[in-house]
Amino acid sequence: MAIFKGAGVAIITPMKDNGDINYPRLAEILEDQIARGTDSIIICGTTGEASTLTHEEHLEAIRFTVEQVKGRIPVVAGTGSNCTETAIYLSQEAEKSGADALLVVTPYYNKATQKGLIAHYTAIADSVKLPIIMYNVPGRTGCNILPETAAYLVEHVENIVGIKEATGNIGQVAKLMQLTDGKIELYSGNDDQIVPLLSLGGLGVISVLSNVAPKETHDIVAKWFEGDIKESLRLQMKALPLIEQLFSEVNPIPVKTAMNLMGWEAGPLRMPLGEMEEAHKEKLMAAMKEYGIALKA
Repeated sequence: MAIFKGAGVAIITPMKDNGDINYPRLAEILEDQIARGTDSIIICGTTGEASTLTHEEHLEAIRFTVEQVKGRIPVVAGTGSNCTETAIYLSQEAEKSGADALLVVTPYYNKATQKGLIAHYTAIADSVKLPIIMYNVPGRTGCNILPETAAYLVEHVENIVGIKEATGNIGQVAKLMQLTDGKIELYSGNDDQIVPLLSLGGLGVISVLSNVAPKETHDIVAKWFEGDIKESLRLQMKALPLIEQLFSEVNPIPVKTAMNLMGWEAGPLRMPLGEMEEAHKEKLMAAMKEYGIALKA
């Protein structure tokens, strides 16, 4: 059975002005996401600024989210690291906290070989019982899980079941689905490629867009599986200008800016990320208004 089917939100981590995690605000955002149809919560991913959270903050955010969601939709915990031992530790603690699955990014900076990736993912998977979604985003990590490597892991490691594909390389994704005979849970890691990956056998998206448009992102996937391909495509196309602005600077700078513009008081970003350039912010605001998102006065 799939971990989830539809649109999972790669949720932001709201902060107080002093930089601490704002848990009351996180609770409000989680409730709003669930109310508006989000199919899964992905906590402590790239969009959640996991790379600048301490281990204690990281694990507390996972525990808090699991407790707040109360099993209504799956909670997927980001537990990847460029240190295998750290990834094992975070994964084991997330499992103890009641997460439903793990999202494990490739080890960044180290530039592991394909053999190293197999060893890394196998060691993490062997340390827990939870299902694992590999996260392939070479643009951020400098490391690409080749289709043959992903296929090997899914075939030989029982609880490695899925992949979040953010290479942007449709040919690579097609080869992966061919090699696995479609027996891998495929999620788009790019909001502008939801429909293309659904057409290759994908189950949905792990989405930045869902932070600001949860129902609409859910509907892109839901319409596809209802057989209304034309409407799914229309919704995908409608979102493209907004998606472009949500990635006009490195994620999560624009989406956290957008949440603040909507009145969520999501707080600042942690260094080395900083405030959005004013020219980019103006374009983001225009795209949000055009899409129909209300901005706080």
